[in-house]
Amino acid sequence: MTILLQCLLLILGFVMLVKGADWFVDGSAGIADCFGIPQLVIGLTIVAMGTSAPEAAVSITAALKGSAAITIGNIVGSNILNILIILGISACIVPVAVSKSTIRIELPYMILISGLLLVLGYTGSEIVLWEGIVLWAAFLLYLTYLFFMAKKNREEVQEEQTKSPLWKLFLLAAFGLVLVVWGSDVTVNAATALANEFGLSERFIGLTIVALGTSLPELFTSVNAARKGKADIAIGNIVGSNIFNILFVVGTAALITPVYFAPNFLIDSLVAIASGFLLLFAVLRKKQLSRPAGILMLVAYASYFAYLLNS
Repeated sequence: MTILLQCLLLILGFVMLVKGADWFVDGSAGIADCFGIPQLVIGLTIVAMGTSAPEAAVSITAALKGSAAITIGNIVGSNILNILIILGISACIVPVAVSKSTIRIELPYMILISGLLLVLGYTGSEIVLWEGIVLWAAFLLYLTYLFFMAKKNREEVQEEQTKSPLWKLFLLAAFGLVLVVWGSDVTVNAATALANEFGLSERFIGLTIVALGTSLPELFTSVNAARKGKADIAIGNIVGSNIFNILFVVGTAALITPVYFAPNFLIDSLVAIASGFLLLFAVLRKKQLSRPAGILMLVAYASYFAYLLNS
């Protein structure tokens, strides 16, 4: 009876995520048009941080409860899933265009801070207060860059181009975000309960079940954005989410309490860095993520998942 109830909650969570992500993309894209803000900036900030809210809640709560394997596993696992599964699926649906600034700045920065997380965690076996401050400093640097990029790329948009009034767009985006976060919470709780029923380890749960659950907002948001031709939101959402996950989520958790970094996470962190390089090389020449590259990413994740099952 418990398993049946959790399965029903899992389905309910999926429904909430699908509809919430749909409204969130529509509202965010409309707001971008209203203010003349490039969609890439919206994707890298509002959409990225909004869809990363589940990771933040789960990871910070796990750190406070001393469940370090879920804290680091959730972030590293989510970042791997974001690239290999979410962008892989998005590219299989429709080729995803990538802007020059993403290739030259945001993607390399994501890879750099993924390496920084590995060094900080592996060298001392935990991420402590001063390392949390370093991560937060890198986060503020990233926000400063986004501010100047938005200022530089601001576009004039005629008022008549906006089909809906601004308050409706904000309401749509806000309500969509609430559904996304709430749906993710329902999904994660149900998936974790089901995983525990089958006796899976905390590390495996963190890297797969919880990571997938907290990445579902990014999945539905990016796939919907790609399907609707909002490619800058699709790719910006993933890159921005990964940066936000490392710098804000782990940084904040480390400011509250030392976050233990298990030796097992060395391989997982290297996979996250390799995933970043795979994405960079896939888009470098044609400035788009093609279907063959998307298929390659899905195969790469299948190989990683097989490793997790056997480790």
